[in-house]
Amino acid sequence: MNVSILGLGLIGSSLAKAIKNSNPEIKILGFDFHEISKQALELSIIDEKLNSITDAKNSDIIFLCLPIEVTLDFLEIVAPIVKKNAIVTDVCGVKSVLSNKWKNLESKGIFVGGHPMTGKEKGGIENSDPLLFENAVYILTYEDANDKKISPLKELLLSIGAKLRFLSAKKHDEIVAHVSHLPQLISVALVNAALDDFNNDFKEYAAAGFKDLTRIASSDFYIWKFIIKHNKYEILNSLKSFQDLIHKITTCVLSDDLWRLEDLFESAKEKRNEIPKSTKGFINPLHDIFVYVKDEPGAISKLTTLLFENKFDIKEIELLKIREGTGGTFRLSFESEAVAENAKNSLAHYGYKFG
Repeated sequence: MNVSILGLGLIGSSLAKAIKNSNPEIKILGFDFHEISKQALELSIIDEKLNSITDAKNSDIIFLCLPIEVTLDFLEIVAPIVKKNAIVTDVCGVKSVLSNKWKNLESKGIFVGGHPMTGKEKGGIENSDPLLFENAVYILTYEDANDKKISPLKELLLSIGAKLRFLSAKKHDEIVAHVSHLPQLISVALVNAALDDFNNDFKEYAAAGFKDLTRIASSDFYIWKFIIKHNKYEILNSLKSFQDLIHKITTCVLSDDLWRLEDLFESAKEKRNEIPKSTKGFINPLHDIFVYVKDEPGAISKLTTLLFENKFDIKEIELLKIREGTGGTFRLSFESEAVAENAKNSLAHYGYKFG
C-alpha cells in the first residue's frame, strides 16, 4: 500500500511516524515546502518526497493535512487525478464545507472527511509524535460506516491507536462548535477580559485554574480564522446558547438565587464527571492507577522498566503532583480495569505506594 501525506506539519508528520511504527511495510510519500519535505526524508519520517501534488495520483490513501483553505484548493487538484477507489481524506476541524466541495467535483476516488481530536500547543514537524493518535477519538464523516471500500482507511487508523467514530458532516460541525470552537472563543474572551479589567496586575494572581482554563487562548489565529469562517452559523448558535446561560447566571447572582445557582453547579459537576478522565476522547475509556514515585535519579525509568518486564502496556502516563526532594504522583493508564489492577499489584510487590 502507498500512502501520500500532503502537509508535513504536526499532524501530517505525526501520522507518518505512527503509520511507520505500526505498518512498516507501507510506503509513505510526503509533500510540503521543499525544506520541510527534505527534512522529513532525512529524518526517515517519509520514504519518498513528492515534488508536486499530482505525484500522489497513484496512492491508495491520500491524507490532506493542511489548513482548511489550502485543503479546499488541494481537493480540486487531487479529485480528478486519483485512481479508482483511492481514498482521499483530510484532518480539518470543519467538515460540511469539504463534503459539499467534493460532491461538486468529478472523481473516481472516495472522499472520507476526517478529524483527529488530538494535537499539541506547538506545531511543526519538530514537535511530531508517533503516539499523538493513541487513544484519540478520530471522527470520520461518511454515509456508510460499513462500506468495505473505506476499510483500508479504517484499519490503518485503528492500527495507530485511534478510536473511530462516524458522524454526518453536519452533526460533526454542530458538536465541535460547542465542544471545541466555543471554548476557544470563551478562552480568548476570558483572558482579554481579565487583562482589560486589571491591566497587568492579574498575572501575579492567576493561579493554576485560570491557566488551565485559558491554555488554548495561546492558539494561532491563522488556523482559527478559517474554522470560524467555515463553521460560522454553528458557532453563532453555540455562542447564543452560552449567552443565554450567562444571562441566567447573572440573574441568579443579582437576585441572590443561590438555590438555582447551586443546581447549575451540581448539573455542571455531574456532566463534567461523565467525561472519561483517562482518555483523549469519549470512546473506550482507560483505567488509572496513581503511583507515588520518589525523587531520585532513574526513578521513572525504573518504574516503566518494571512494568515493561512484567508485560504491562502503559497507554498514558502523566505527572500530577511533585514536591522537589520528596517525590511525585504519576497517573498510569491501562486498557482495562483488570490490567490496571494487576499492574498495581505487581508494583506493590516492589514496594510502590498508591494514591
